[in-house]
Amino acid sequence: MARVLQDVLDPFTPTIPLRITYNNSLLLAGAELKPSAVISKPRVDIGGNDMRTFYTLVLIDPDAPSPSHPSLREYLHWMVTDIPETTSVNFGQELVFYERPDPRSGIHRLVFVLFRQLGRGTVFAPEMRQNFNCRSFARQYHLSIASATHFNCQREGGSGGRRFREE
Repeated sequence: MARVLQDVLDPFTPTIPLRITYNNSLLLAGAELKPSAVISKPRVDIGGNDMRTFYTLVLIDPDAPSPSHPSLREYLHWMVTDIPETTSVNFGQELVFYERPDPRSGIHRLVFVLFRQLGRGTVFAPEMRQNFNCRSFARQYHLSIASATHFNCQREGGSGGRRFREE
């Protein structure tokens, strides 16, 4: 998991529990999920005990449109801001609507990042989804990383391995 996160984030120490469930199944770091399992946005619960602390959640794909040519890296699939600690994303502001991951080629890494905000109403949506950058986003809005996790996703017919043509 560390290598996946290093591609998009500076080193950090998690400070808050983050619980993500797709279709009532808890997301475990590094899990393999097919696009059919991630059609609807997940339930995301944030731990802690101080409702005066707010968070921003993003879901990005550093491998868009393909792992070998990630020219759209980091593609922003979802952004919710102003999520109070101890609640779920349902209590935040969905600034970039959930767009389900649907990779066309290769195995894509999808990364959830939870940032701690300086205060409510201090984070704004980017103009476009492609070429989002977690590091510069965090600097721009003075965010600190509170938690992160990832899963892998490939098209429904994908086998998980590389295909070789017989000569």
